[in-house]
Amino acid sequence: MPAPIDLYYWPTPNGWKVSIALEEMGLAYDTHLIDIGSGAQFEPAFLKISPNNRMPAIVDPDGPDGAPISIFESGAILQYLARKTGLFCGATERERIAVDQWVMWQMGGLGPMAGQAHHFLKYAPNMTPAHDLPYAKDRYRNETARLYGVLDRQLSHQEFVAGDFISIADFSIWGWASLWEGQQQTLEDKPHMARWLDTMSARSGVQAGRALYAEKRGDIAKDKGAQDKLFKR
Repeated sequence: MPAPIDLYYWPTPNGWKVSIALEEMGLAYDTHLIDIGSGAQFEPAFLKISPNNRMPAIVDPDGPDGAPISIFESGAILQYLARKTGLFCGATERERIAVDQWVMWQMGGLGPMAGQAHHFLKYAPNMTPAHDLPYAKDRYRNETARLYGVLDRQLSHQEFVAGDFISIADFSIWGWASLWEGQQQTLEDKPHMARWLDTMSARSGVQAGRALYAEKRGDIAKDKGAQDKLFKR
């Protein structure tokens, strides 16, 4: 039996991508918590694995050619795991291209925009001093809405994001999309996205990945110390 993969993790939308993938793929893993609110992401041992001081990251003892490998960036981790297992990456080259482009869409678009929406709508107004910036709120709320419109249209003619098959693109997008309320979005005009969210949320692998150390997920809007670690370094 292969040695378990080491998962460096905190329960955030980016962390969920990899915990969900590991659960859905049936891969054994050991979880190492990286408490981003306490600054654990800046510790030298973790920086050797993730030099950009961001989680998630993994170390696979059974990497290419049987040698260990460490990987950071959630999208790169998903693509690696999909190649390693041959799962959730599409069965044809056209399907694989579709999966990759939607993973990139999440990494370059939805994740950053939804993350900024969370920051300026929820966190910045509660900082000391407060940063209540109407332009920033409108900018990121509106761009997140535009992206969810793109997602809804894509899902209007197929069951999952990259086609009629579930893939790492769905795992990549779901965590951020599941937090649509905190981004001040609506699903009333996005029935296909709403249907997809329900389908994804009903999967046991998604549930298990989302539940991993869920009790550690605190309210950063009320935690001034965590805000300093996350937003002032």
